[in-house]
Amino acid sequence: MRTYMRSVGFMAAACLCLWSVAVAAASPPETWDGLERRKTKGVDLVYVRPGVEFKAYRSIVLDPVQVAFDKNWDPNKDARGASARLSAADMQKIRDQMAREFHKTFSRELAAAGYVVVVKPVEDTLQVTAALADVYIDAPDKMTAGRSYTYTVNAGRMTLVMELRDGPTGQLLARVVDRYAGTDSGYTQISNGVTNSAEFRRAVTAWAKRLVKGLNKLEGKGN
Repeated sequence: MRTYMRSVGFMAAACLCLWSVAVAAASPPETWDGLERRKTKGVDLVYVRPGVEFKAYRSIVLDPVQVAFDKNWDPNKDARGASARLSAADMQKIRDQMAREFHKTFSRELAAAGYVVVVKPVEDTLQVTAALADVYIDAPDKMTAGRSYTYTVNAGRMTLVMELRDGPTGQLLARVVDRYAGTDSGYTQISNGVTNSAEFRRAVTAWAKRLVKGLNKLEGKGN
């Protein structure tokens, strides 16, 4: 497990580094580790191995998702009193909840598209490894009795970094980096654990649908 977490952490760091370079540069690099950049509407960076046949994959292993908070995120900055502060255990609970919701949402969307979500790779398995990095949650809420709500204008931001590999061999087939910012309504609204969760589900559902759409396009099933 520790080896897996280190590898995912390295992947996230590498992808975020490239994302930062892409933002600063006039244009992102056209190749990366043998992958070629594909301009994809609605996604920041997509790299695919030339000649890969995604139509051969009918099952998917979805690895556990790693969640890493933004280094500048301080959920207790405006906390009033000890009962309103988030402990290390509270923050781990948020990570675990986000990881479970991500896995559930992606599994549902992939199954709806005809893919079989499996635990171990077989001959036709695509292995999907994802991480959520730079997670910044506005107004995290412990939902404790009597606690006042915090007012905000959105539900934070996060970056998806994802690798697609051939299940049996582990060969890297594609990488995706996409940053998401919560809905800015333009006016002050109540934000709490419930509304933040809804915003998170919308983001993850959108990412899952884009993955399915991208795979279908590579298989010649859609535009």
